[in-house]
Amino acid sequence: MKKPFKKFSCLALPVCILLVHLPFVFAKAIPVSHKVPSPGHSDSAAAAAPRAEHAYPDPEVNIYDSIELNTLDLSKQAFRDALIGYDRLRREGKLSNDSVISIIDFTLPSDKKRLFVIDLKNCRLLYNTFVAHGRNSGGAYATRFSNNPSSNKSSLGFYVTGDTYYGEHGYSLRLEGEERGINSNAYRRAIVMHCADYVSEDYINENGMLGRSFGCPAIPEKNYRSIIEEIKEGSCLFVYRPDRYYLTHTRLLQHASKNLPEHRSTEG
Repeated sequence: MKKPFKKFSCLALPVCILLVHLPFVFAKAIPVSHKVPSPGHSDSAAAAAPRAEHAYPDPEVNIYDSIELNTLDLSKQAFRDALIGYDRLRREGKLSNDSVISIIDFTLPSDKKRLFVIDLKNCRLLYNTFVAHGRNSGGAYATRFSNNPSSNKSSLGFYVTGDTYYGEHGYSLRLEGEERGINSNAYRRAIVMHCADYVSEDYINENGMLGRSFGCPAIPEKNYRSIIEEIKEGSCLFVYRPDRYYLTHTRLLQHASKNLPEHRSTEG
């Protein structure tokens, strides 16, 4: 009797082991369900949560589209680049006023409103107005840029706004260039945001384009004070044009070597 029982035990043992582990086998085969947020979700807490790779607001959450910046001719690439540099400056602790971002799109001619001040936290456009470029940067379009003193040219790239003061052009805003060799001489060159009478629709109607500065981003007398008050003391300003020299020298844009423009602008 002992031998049959021993034979039965040897056969039953693998079956018992299989029965014990069977629930775990099927449990591993059951897929885990992940909740996917619906497109266009606008919950502020979710929008503010940092992402694994990029903490900056992403155009894919419809900031660009919801404000309808395309209808105002702001380049979508300018907007994307601006957010990349904004995020890096913010993570470096350089932005004490990180709720707004200002973008100057020099792909547009001076008779177009090419300064955009955007409230990122509330997803709204605060200002869209005219802005001048340097007299040696070009006529209707700004195509030549420099970091050199006395060049009378505009400088591309990222700036952090500073404090305000009263100077030759009245109430003005200091700008600190954040990119070595590109706009790092902004303070030395006295590149500031100020108002000018040659930045207006009347001037455009008479001359076909805005007047030009010595390199400063001059804005209209009509609303300059409110703009300066909004962006002063630690916000990000990005001056954009897909310029070859800039794209190959910027430290703040990771894609700098990609999609280089066919034209070649000069530095100096």
